[in-house]
Amino acid sequence: MIELFSWPAPNGHKVQILVEELGIPYHLTPINITKGDQHTPAYQAINPNSKIPAIRDLSPADGGEPVTVFESGAVMLYLAEKEKRFIPNDFRKRTEMMQWLFWQVGGLGPMMGQSQHFFRYAPAPVPYALQRYQNETRRLIKMLDHRLSVREFICDEYTIADMACFPWIRIHKLTGVALDEFPHVQAWYGRIRKRPAVARGLDLLRDSWVDVSKSSEAKANLFSAA
Repeated sequence: MIELFSWPAPNGHKVQILVEELGIPYHLTPINITKGDQHTPAYQAINPNSKIPAIRDLSPADGGEPVTVFESGAVMLYLAEKEKRFIPNDFRKRTEMMQWLFWQVGGLGPMMGQSQHFFRYAPAPVPYALQRYQNETRRLIKMLDHRLSVREFICDEYTIADMACFPWIRIHKLTGVALDEFPHVQAWYGRIRKRPAVARGLDLLRDSWVDVSKSSEAKANLFSAA
């Protein structure tokens, strides 16, 4: 059994989609990041970085005590490796997949996150910051578009790299960056969005979503140092 601690945001959606794709038993505990649940001592004992998602594996492969994993990329690797699914067995293909997973974790996610912040949440316009992050977002999406011009999925077969990138591309409108000039990304997005497990993962906690741009409490809990 997996205990999943999450909230309806791109990094949470990544793991929500994965557990649905895997079809493994899990229990979902909402961590309402708009109300500050991520800053409680109880949750910080699970994730000292005070972010979502995180998991606790009550039946780890070694049969020992429960294993806690935080950071979305680490969580995805842990689950894919344990279940031996959505991660290539071939050495070279696995190495390729790892590069794109970490590309999302270190590039696409942070840049789109900053674009969204300065496009929607900044208390006053910061033109330099918005241009900087939107330009970098476009560059990264262009890179992904080129990658997908000759394949259906990022690493040919559907892997956790696709699941990691998909929820971030999903929020492109919130960053002010359109997909009009990236037809291969649009086609890839459509293929993934049609998957039943992806729909189920996105539906988890859907009714709990909060428009942060309209909530001063949410902004304080998300953007103020705790």
